[in-house]
Amino acid sequence: MEDKIILAGGCFWCTEAVYSKIKGILNITPGYTGGITDNPTYREVCSGTTQHAEAIEIVYDSNQVSMQELLEIFFATHDPTTLNRQGGDVGTQYRSAIFYKNEEQKQIAEDYISFLTQQKVFEQPIVTTLEAVTTFYPAEIEHREYYANHPNQPFCSLVIAPKLKTVKHLFANKIKE
Repeated sequence: MEDKIILAGGCFWCTEAVYSKIKGILNITPGYTGGITDNPTYREVCSGTTQHAEAIEIVYDSNQVSMQELLEIFFATHDPTTLNRQGGDVGTQYRSAIFYKNEEQKQIAEDYISFLTQQKVFEQPIVTTLEAVTTFYPAEIEHREYYANHPNQPFCSLVIAPKLKTVKHLFANKIKE
């Protein structure tokens, strides 16, 4: 069954590259959501004035991969304990957020965050926000499949490639062949 979730884990180039490797992912669109500006551009979002987060909209086959599994990957491939920051990227546009479309998705996310907190998976508190889906604006074409198109670009080799190694190591059974 086809389902959809929007996740923001910092740079959307990173999250898109990670989920592009996972079985059951039907489509990934990088874009912007959670802000106040209609039809924002990358430059506007990067300025921090739009309140939008860089995010990815994931369309997935829930018979092959569950939302729980998507969240496991999400929390394993970014730092959910830094407020409005991922590595060198700083600002609300790089916040850790789960944009839920209904109460069921919200509950699954709340339960998983509670589990991680109880298990003390992270030394610091999780600051990932749960936000109701608003309008999702697809990013400009040059931001789509960024890692696939620029694997040797310094940011890709220094930041994204290690995340992909983590995914292959921790989630080998979920990797597309």
